Amino acid sequence: MRNGCLMQYFEWYLPNDGQHWNRLKADAQHLQDIGITKVWLPPAFKATSANDVGYGVYDLYDLGEFDQKNTVRTKYGTKDEYIEAIRHLKEVGIDSIADIVLNHKAAADHKERVTVLEVDPLDRQKVISEPEEIEGWVGFDFPGRNNVYSDFKWHWYHFSGIDYDALNNRNGIFMITGDFKGWAHDEVVDNENGNYDYLMYADIDFSHPEVVEHIHEWAKWFINTTGVSGFRLDAIKHIDQDFMRQFIEAVLAERGESFYVFGEYWKADYEAKLDYLSATNFKFDLVDVGLHMNLFNASCERETYDLTQIFEGTLMQGNPQFAVTFVDNHDTQRGQALESTVEEWFKPLAYAIILLREQGLPCVFYGDYYGIEGEYAQMSFQTELDKLLFLRKNHAYGEQIDYLDEANCIGWTRLGTEEFPNGLAVVISNGEANVKRMNVGALNAGKIFKDYLANNETTVHIDEEGWGEFPVEAMSVSVWAVASS
Repeated sequence: MRNGCLMQYFEWYLPNDGQHWNRLKADAQHLQDIGITKVWLPPAFKATSANDVGYGVYDLYDLGEFDQKNTVRTKYGTKDEYIEAIRHLKEVGIDSIADIVLNHKAAADHKERVTVLEVDPLDRQKVISEPEEIEGWVGFDFPGRNNVYSDFKWHWYHFSGIDYDALNNRNGIFMITGDFKGWAHDEVVDNENGNYDYLMYADIDFSHPEVVEHIHEWAKWFINTTGVSGFRLDAIKHIDQDFMRQFIEAVLAERGESFYVFGEYWKADYEAKLDYLSATNFKFDLVDVGLHMNLFNASCERETYDLTQIFEGTLMQGNPQFAVTFVDNHDTQRGQALESTVEEWFKPLAYAIILLREQGLPCVFYGDYYGIEGEYAQMSFQTELDKLLFLRKNHAYGEQIDYLDEANCIGWTRLGTEEFPNGLAVVISNGEANVKRMNVGALNAGKIFKDYLANNETTVHIDEEGWGEFPVEAMSVSVWAVASS
């Protein structure tokens, strides 16, 4: 069975032309050819405007079908184009993973009076006002959809907090009060800022039974309508983990374990990730933020970074079966809230780490593959990624032997299998040129290896016991594989 690979098929600064679903459809066969097995699609729901990347969600039932928020299409296209792109991906054997944004709602249709307590933004458990009545944008009627698919309407009691008092034209973080109201319990959301239930816009209250029922009904409709093969769950450290566990358990019970789910729990701390996985019964994977931060730090610190520590504190090392590994994404790219962009010189090295090791499901970022235009422009790494993806698809199999023994030069080998006998050897340097003696196994004994990335022009002769001397240039990566491949 060939290795799987995920691609995040969007970046923050895509053009607002409504053509992205069509681009994806046209690109489907190419993605399959290079070894992509799953595609993470951007949020498909009607948001605050046609230019919204998708995280300011207005109506989960509008996939680009109704005239709402001054547009029919979303930034990416229409509902029919979305479904057609998913169908086309399925035809070439690629799973579609939908980005699901459940934490909040934005761009309400009308204001409602609501009693709140203002809290300290840096400590949401600290109340800094008396109870007061304000006006909040918490009424969602969806007049443009006019009850098609669902007649559910959202009111103030379906939310736990807001960030704007329309009555007095002031910003803040306001916790909605009333029977059974308040933030989610501390133990079921992240503890940053005292309690990180509130993130943005109108924060959904997942303890409300009407909300729970509505979200379950919507999920059934969405999957049946679109034919997606999985979910990427946004901002889950802000959502009641008990709700999230029960929600995903219900989806998997209906759709089967092959329905793939992974979540964005944006925290580098390994123990916090492990606690969350345990609390949600290990029902879905998590993005490996710890590894991303290690890659970012390594790129910034250059030769002073100890490469032997690159996997410390990561899901890739501790719980690889639940790790989605990535180099960068839409949140870490330049100009964004979580900006931590891996420096360009280190990108090929970082992608070798996530694509050519046996641990984790790697995710290739659209912005790294196709480049980024505009104020925060970034070059494309398509040439390098095509080579690494080829190596993942054809060579990265079998036992992995690590040589993580030098601060400025690490390596590993994959020994191959009977089905994929041509193994590989990876050498990475963040300092001077170096050579590492490594074993590529009996299946590769006697073969001649070349650097498939063409960063080193020599060849390596593998001896009868599988050993070879594998060089690497300064501040570079070389991936050695059989010369005839």
